[in-house]
Amino acid sequence: MRQKDYPTHDGRRVWLTADEAEQLMSKTDGTEEKLAFGLALRCGLRVEEVCSVTPVDIVDTGAGEYVRVQEGKGNKYREAPIPHALSETASAFADVGDVAPDETLIRSEATPSSATRWVQRRLERRRDELRSETKDEGWRFVTPHDLRRTWGQLLLDDGVEPGMVMEWGGWEDWETFREHYLGVYSVAKQREERGKVGFL
Repeated sequence: MRQKDYPTHDGRRVWLTADEAEQLMSKTDGTEEKLAFGLALRCGLRVEEVCSVTPVDIVDTGAGEYVRVQEGKGNKYREAPIPHALSETASAFADVGDVAPDETLIRSEATPSSATRWVQRRLERRRDELRSETKDEGWRFVTPHDLRRTWGQLLLDDGVEPGMVMEWGGWEDWETFREHYLGVYSVAKQREERGKVGFL
């Protein structure tokens, strides 16, 4: 896990490694929580966007399966790729839970604002469990937005072209993207660079 202090307030930005992302997903309790964390960590959605996804927002296009973010930050539409397994989970959950096509998948709370708090509380529980199990104090800083941050970094680590990551994530300004989302080099990149130095 990589961490960096916020420049203007307390706390830290966190980038999970691929293994830590898997650890977090393995801790999910119930399908709704799995969907909430998955939409953030595997699709790059903000917590408000996670809580707005409906079954009709998940579509199969010529380029694969995508989740349509109808009203992202600044009310800007975008499409982000969704893993097939997560898409199937959403479809099955909608069928079993009798979720109408235009109803949100995250339904534990009555209003969008209470749904975002539900996601935040659930993540706090899981990060506290992982902090206790791993003895890594970094877990205490993990927020829903760090799941989005991690998603962007993991895509870049896997070689996705930065412009494509920005399009999928809804980022228009390279400087903001670089400063707030790519503020640290990944563990894999650091390992690669250390390997070039004989005395390390």
